[in-house]
Amino acid sequence: MSFEIRNYETLQLAQHGDHVLQVTINRPEAMNAITTQMGHDLLDVWTRLTVAPQNIRCAILTGAGERAFCAGGDLKERNGMSNEAWQAQHELFERGFLALLECTVPVIAAVNGYAYGGGCETVLGCDFVYASANAQFALSEVKLGIMPGGGGTQTLARAVGERRAKELILSARPFSAREACEWGMVNRVLDTQQELLAEALKTAETIAGNAPLSVRQAKKSIHFGLQSDLQTAYRFEIEAYNRLVPTQDRLEGVRAFAEKRKPVFQGR
Repeated sequence: MSFEIRNYETLQLAQHGDHVLQVTINRPEAMNAITTQMGHDLLDVWTRLTVAPQNIRCAILTGAGERAFCAGGDLKERNGMSNEAWQAQHELFERGFLALLECTVPVIAAVNGYAYGGGCETVLGCDFVYASANAQFALSEVKLGIMPGGGGTQTLARAVGERRAKELILSARPFSAREACEWGMVNRVLDTQQELLAEALKTAETIAGNAPLSVRQAKKSIHFGLQSDLQTAYRFEIEAYNRLVPTQDRLEGVRAFAEKRKPVFQGR
């Protein structure tokens, strides 16, 4: 079965080849800022990719236009919100951030332009990050009387270290793609948006060509293992490994290697 490409109000979905899904945040007129509707749309996508990925083996997340990946929460929508409405909206956003963090399908962020606030936290929730040279990041919430609430205090610290994360979050200062790459938050910086998407797609297709069950188990092992001590994490890894031994893909991988051909993985 194929993954259903739904028509979302704030997202644009496109499939590349048989196994790669591109998710584009599609509010360029508002610098792709996150609204309540976008919260619903993103939660739906990440949940469906986890529960029923069907033929999809890797996803790319990017933003429409050249100005911004995502400028964070839509402050025009939030202006005048009651405390109850704000917290209800944030609960929705929290569920979306967690769904992205725990999505079983690998998600590559392809960052073009500004990624501020919740947009930066969305980037940090992806598995790894490619950025165009004009990309700029910031967790600037303390300027607004709030603080990062989409995992930013945790995910940024894990990406760049505690001291640098404190400097960036407490000062709210923007930082460039080159700085983010130097500090380990961004994997690769590309000169143009076209090169950015081409490189993200190339990597996504490489991942999609590998055994999908193996990729998902390895992703899970890295993600959850880093939250444990080394010995416990290694036990988790072995449990994840042992689940792959009886699969048809494991048999196909070994058979293809012996027969000197490309394996045909079925995700079974």
